[in-house]
Amino acid sequence: MKLDILAIGAHPDDVELGCSATIAKEVAQGKKVGIIDLTRGELGTRGSVETREEESARASEILGLAFRTNMEFKDAFFRNDQFHQIELIKMIRQYKPDIVLCNAVDDRHIDHGRASKLVSDACFLSGLLKINTRFEDDGDWQDPWRPKQVYHYIQWKNLEPDFVVDVSGFMDKKMQAVLAYKTQFYDAGSTEPETPISSKNFTDSIYYRARDLGRLIGVEFAEGFTVERYVGVESLFDLK
Repeated sequence: MKLDILAIGAHPDDVELGCSATIAKEVAQGKKVGIIDLTRGELGTRGSVETREEESARASEILGLAFRTNMEFKDAFFRNDQFHQIELIKMIRQYKPDIVLCNAVDDRHIDHGRASKLVSDACFLSGLLKINTRFEDDGDWQDPWRPKQVYHYIQWKNLEPDFVVDVSGFMDKKMQAVLAYKTQFYDAGSTEPETPISSKNFTDSIYYRARDLGRLIGVEFAEGFTVERYVGVESLFDLK
């Protein structure tokens, strides 16, 4: 399967929180989008591996994804090393995305910045001819593939975006996907321990961040991204 966009997150729900309105918009426009979760989020304070799997499947249905899988790397302990890079290279070469969306370059959770660099490095290395990989042990040798762009979504920290995407009309879809992770976010009846993302304030912040970014470009809602290299446009009229 050839994907237009591959979104990658350190944990199930990272992508939903960071850029799922953008994903919903691209899917609505006919793009094929997939998600790779690097870990199962097994060290999360609330819920369990099993509930996260169920929630992830529900969120995938809501977003209309073409594909989703979990690498089952160790939560909090995966590394940006040869083993993890090669495993990701296999996936990049298998699905050949034009664009990769990945974790924030700097964030509160240590996995986010680490995942950001791991994905970025794997995308570069995936284009090298002399790195030999097979998707399956007895499969064919894979051709090199390097995505055209790697963009980083914004998470806990208020990083300055390099560009923002107008997602007006898709925030309800985003919130449905986020709140599919019902063990993780605000629930007045929950008896589980509180976490930084389980408060009503955090849930509200998803809206007001998107509304504020939208305000700055004259639309209702927007999601922000940072870049690794300049973004080019064909005309000044491409800009809002």
